[in-house]
Amino acid sequence: MIDAYEDPGTPDRRGGARYLWWLVCRQPGRSVAGAVLGSVWLVLMASAPYLLSKAVDEGLEPGDTAALAGWTTALFVVGAGNAWVSIMRHRTMTRVRMDANFRTVKVVVGQAVRLGAALPRRVGAGEVVTVGVGDVGTVASSLTVIGPGVGSLVVYVVVAGLLLSVSPLLAGVVLLGMPVVAVLVGPLMARLQGAESEYRERQGVLTARIGDLAGGLRVLNGLGGKRLFADAFARDSQRLRAQGYRVGSVTSWMQALGVGLPTVFLAVVTWLAARLAAQGELTVGELVSVYGYVAVLVGPVAFLVEMGYELSRGVVAARRVVRLLRLEPEPDTGTAEAPAEPSVLEDPASGVRVAPGRLTALAGARPADAAEVVDRLGRYTPSDVTWGGVRLDTVALEQVRARILVADNEADLFAGSLREVVGGRRERSPEEERRALRAAAAEDVVQGLPEGLDSPVAAQGRSLSGGQRQRVRLVRALLADPEVLLAVEPTSALDAHTEAAIAGRLRAARAGRTTVVTSTSPLLLDHADTVHYLVDGKVAASGPHRRLLATEPGYRALVARDPDDDADDGGAAGEVRARGGQAAPGAEGTEGVEEVLR
Repeated sequence: MIDAYEDPGTPDRRGGARYLWWLVCRQPGRSVAGAVLGSVWLVLMASAPYLLSKAVDEGLEPGDTAALAGWTTALFVVGAGNAWVSIMRHRTMTRVRMDANFRTVKVVVGQAVRLGAALPRRVGAGEVVTVGVGDVGTVASSLTVIGPGVGSLVVYVVVAGLLLSVSPLLAGVVLLGMPVVAVLVGPLMARLQGAESEYRERQGVLTARIGDLAGGLRVLNGLGGKRLFADAFARDSQRLRAQGYRVGSVTSWMQALGVGLPTVFLAVVTWLAARLAAQGELTVGELVSVYGYVAVLVGPVAFLVEMGYELSRGVVAARRVVRLLRLEPEPDTGTAEAPAEPSVLEDPASGVRVAPGRLTALAGARPADAAEVVDRLGRYTPSDVTWGGVRLDTVALEQVRARILVADNEADLFAGSLREVVGGRRERSPEEERRALRAAAAEDVVQGLPEGLDSPVAAQGRSLSGGQRQRVRLVRALLADPEVLLAVEPTSALDAHTEAAIAGRLRAARAGRTTVVTSTSPLLLDHADTVHYLVDGKVAASGPHRRLLATEPGYRALVARDPDDDADDGGAAGEVRARGGQAAPGAEGTEGVEEVLR
């Protein structure tokens, strides 16, 4: 089975069926063993009627006790051996499935890491969740048909050959059964692929909407759009349910044929064999063997129908995996060397200039404006940003990422011990951890956990409060100790006392290093060397916090919540600030949400 640290290989991204074949080829020995064991299992099962017919014709009917005992013993030995073969077949196919599952997980996770920051812009969160939760398992399960599927084809030919020695008529009926199955099941398989594809698409949309609802419920409440969002979610749920019924309808027909067709074969062949026996063309033992052969074929024919069903679903799921694997990261065409020394970062689009070794703050009425500036400075969006006079997009991306870190206040937190969550790629000394914890005012977070830094943390920090998660993210950023730290709203979820402590400690912890924070908190802005006041994404004024308070009415209204200056920024912005960042419920807020939902 694939090792957790083993290279999963380069997947075939030319299509769903080709991806499934790649998974088979990555474990050829196990796949061949599964096919052989499946074939032996079903062939031995088909040999039981032959042995039974010999026991009847050569032992029971003539009264030969020795022959009867011999054939009975052979039947017992074959049955016991086949039980062992069945166990090994099941174990082998379980390993095939698990290898395919782990290998697909590794290539999907590797692709997510490869895409990096481009992933959210190239594919929706709901799509990724649907691939990870549903499609990976479906792809893996579809490979379990290798053993029974190949074995079914082999035993079908073997039984036809055995029947040919008994009666060419019966062999012909059995051989004609396969085309009948293909004619009846083929169109259903095509319909299933179409219905399953649409179902997966709708599932991805609904998953994304659930994530949006969970993340933006407070904002939706403030805008008066909760009911609109709930109605949209209900409509999508109804569409998904209706599509699920369509998938279920096709699936039920395929499963019904899987059970019904073998039964029809059993009835037709048994009736023909009985007539031939009545006419004296078959012996009693041969009649018993024919019935046994056809009874054995019930399983293989059902397996073949099930194989078509599983492969159809597997191809659909594999197509979605392949679609994700085909995405390419943003091209890195940079060949220039990064500045040898800490240098000025400058964004011509906004007018923001970040001096090296200083604490710079970005304050804007719209937090998105400041975040866009940070994305450009961190080279997460195309821009004309320069670093030491060199265009940032001409510098090799690896050098940019090694020296410039964007710390988003919604950055992911992975499951693990708190020390692993904040430590990153290398181990940190206890003194480094202590300094970072103190700078982020996170000592109480560690003290409140039963095992301190060794305490487990749930994925996304769900076992922590919002303020604790924000401080943990800040600890992680400080421990990374980048040359340039770009922190987006690092204290937005904290109380005033904690925020004041961090504001003073952050400056000291980053002394001599370039730091940019986005915030409208006067506690944080007061410690900045330079504050850039942004209006419509451009610098309207720059300088120390206290000077801007005295000279810029708009800035004073923004950071001091001065109601006398609300009119300077427009009534809507003033009303949002007066309500603590939430727009007043009403028609205008509802219309905005309706536009988003459309």
